Amino acid sequence: MNDIRLIRENPNNFIELLARKGYDAAAETNEILELDARRRDIIARVEADKAEQNKLSKDIPQLKKSGADTTALFTALTALKEKIREQDDELRRVEQRLEEVQLGIWNVPDEDLAPGGKENNEPIRYFGEAKTFDFAPKHHVDLCTELKLIDYERGTKLAGSGFWVYSGLGARLEWALLNYFIDSHLAGGYELMLVPHMLEYECGVTAGQFPKFADEVFKIANPTDDRRHYMLPTAEAALVSLHRNEILSESDLPRKYISYTPCFRREAGSYRSDERGMVRGHQFNKVEMVQLTRPEDSDAAFDELVTRAESLVSGLGFHFRTVKLAAGDCSASMARTYDIEIQIPSMNGYKEVSSVSNARDYQARRGQIRFRRESTGKPELVHTLNGSGLATSRIFPALVEQNQLPDGSVVVPEVLRKYLGGLEIIKKP
Repeated sequence: MNDIRLIRENPNNFIELLARKGYDAAAETNEILELDARRRDIIARVEADKAEQNKLSKDIPQLKKSGADTTALFTALTALKEKIREQDDELRRVEQRLEEVQLGIWNVPDEDLAPGGKENNEPIRYFGEAKTFDFAPKHHVDLCTELKLIDYERGTKLAGSGFWVYSGLGARLEWALLNYFIDSHLAGGYELMLVPHMLEYECGVTAGQFPKFADEVFKIANPTDDRRHYMLPTAEAALVSLHRNEILSESDLPRKYISYTPCFRREAGSYRSDERGMVRGHQFNKVEMVQLTRPEDSDAAFDELVTRAESLVSGLGFHFRTVKLAAGDCSASMARTYDIEIQIPSMNGYKEVSSVSNARDYQARRGQIRFRRESTGKPELVHTLNGSGLATSRIFPALVEQNQLPDGSVVVPEVLRKYLGGLEIIKKP
């Protein structure tokens, strides 16, 4: 959630920044200001009444000792206690509503981002040359089917549209990609975590997905209790919550984690004609990177995550570009995002294979993830960052399309060959 001081001190600027994301926060901002004023007023009145309560309580022994009648004093004290109780109840209701409104508001974008949506995204660098062919190239669906890498029909039979089955060399190629990603991250000092694929609701709250986007995930009904679980849409939701409600030592930072998980998304249902196959799906594999840093280190951490994602794509020999997203194309919980976009020849354009984002202290405030500053001894919120490192569902199609040969076989990128027993070319069986 956002720092309420930003709203209190300059509400118009807060509203304007969120407007750059296409989010009208005027009504919610006004409600927050009203609730915050009520909260502070109630606290002031309760503190005054408790001070009066303490004073009256101290007066009673002296009055009794002097033989004075304390009936009126006890009556006043009883009324004061009831007043304080009612005000405490009101304070809880106000604070609960204040938290509800704050949890629903998006993260403010960094001020250097262009306003508007993806039409204002800015490509900032390109790598390699676009792939060209001197023959008629095939679509990845046809290549994967002919080479028996992917079984689309049986995937649909097992789970419906938006699912597929990796088979034979396809399964091994997918696993080779994941091993390549993980080995690269381990060499870069990241700690591998294998997290649950089913999470409790609070993980989504901390990540910024809930409550506003709770309907975009696969929920799990539990007949034995009332706990709310869902299938993780990305390992970020788990990794960001690892240190929820904890205070880390400053010397513990940065914390650099990776995790491999399948990711589950409900959003995959609306396909364009050029998105057949595995470009969109309800389940796909991804290695996720997450960092927890001191606030002053998060910009450098962001650059490191971007460079790491770029190096993975570059290592596969692909042409790609890095794009700075406009405010409106950043997700609700992120302050800034760079996308790594790869060329998939059959789609006549670029598709995102990695998003690297900085949430600043937005997620940390929601999850109370803090560190103790050595120079002051006081706890402060960390900054949280994440990046895809990488997702395979678009890397795989790009790999087979860009590396196809005239006879329909596919060249295996050199960095993957050690995971495939030295295999250099995937040929028709």
